[in-house]
Amino acid sequence: MSESPDPVSDDAVRLCEEARDLAENGDAVRAVPLFEKVLALGDTPCRARAALGLAVVLDDAGEVERAREADRAAIATADPEYGPRAAYHLALTHERAGEPERAAPAWRVVVDFGNPAYLPPAHLALARIADDAGDFETARDHWEAVIGTGDAEYGPPAAHDLGQRLLERGEPARAQRILAAGLRLIDRGAAPYAYARLAVALGISYLDQAIGSFGAALEEDPSDPEVGPLATELLARTLPLRGRAGEAAEVWRRGLGDPGVAGQVRARLRRDFGDAEDDGGSGDPWWEPVVEQAVSDGTLPALAGEAFGALDHMYALLAVRYADEPGERRPGETHEVLGKAVRVPSGYPWGPLLHESFAERLRLAMGTPVPNWPEG
Repeated sequence: MSESPDPVSDDAVRLCEEARDLAENGDAVRAVPLFEKVLALGDTPCRARAALGLAVVLDDAGEVERAREADRAAIATADPEYGPRAAYHLALTHERAGEPERAAPAWRVVVDFGNPAYLPPAHLALARIADDAGDFETARDHWEAVIGTGDAEYGPPAAHDLGQRLLERGEPARAQRILAAGLRLIDRGAAPYAYARLAVALGISYLDQAIGSFGAALEEDPSDPEVGPLATELLARTLPLRGRAGEAAEVWRRGLGDPGVAGQVRARLRRDFGDAEDDGGSGDPWWEPVVEQAVSDGTLPALAGEAFGALDHMYALLAVRYADEPGERRPGETHEVLGKAVRVPSGYPWGPLLHESFAERLRLAMGTPVPNWPEG
């Protein structure tokens, strides 16, 4: 003998389907009472589905508090599919309202349900909430849980976030492992930007690890005469890549101040300098110490800008007079313009050295000092 049909359940299924069709067609006004009728029928197989449908329709209509009540009703059924979906929806309503402290419990409910389809976004949301609160340990556990799911959508951003935090905490080796795991989750052809983002972060982790290794090689006092100069150069040239130019200048300074390696360090600092032409004088040209200092301080672009600025100014002063018709020049004007051009470098830190260099050349050639020379 077959079992008699359950009319209550049948009514619930019929009403739920009708309400869903109305909601999908944008008729929320008629869908809401039908979903509520299903809930009024009690503990039917459609209760969780109806409660979630009601929550979504009410939320779309702007009735957020009533929507949250419906979400809680769906969660209370412990339905393995619609329960976590309702908790997910409830969490989103709180996040949208800027209430992370109320969203977090809802996300934890999603995790407690254990449905694999909703674990990645829930763990990622909990990680970011904990991170914003300054709780790194909790955030790390959730980020690692996301990566552990192997989810191609949520795993890579979790790897990126955790990798960044590990780099900030001075743990580049751990960051490498996390970022490499994130890269393995990405289809490079389908998500090239996500791949590039993680690949750059991975490269940065190697830079940071290199910085740590080069620094460790210089911890001995005195420095190893064979390794010290190389480590000094590598560290000083790598630090600016991480925005640490000030530290790079200090590395060069220490190397140049170490009698045991100073000569080799200076040679490495000046490896890109051109060979100065023999101008009949002794020692380096006056500008080489200026360039050397700029290289060690990381200010070479600024020095180049100053030099070109001075050249541009001097050229403008001279070129304007050159372009004028001779008949338009007043007596002594050319001498005045030349004097202005000669004085242009005086305002730069290296200007006095240029003036001194020319004065010495003139003294050696003519045997007399330069009259009316601009003050340095």
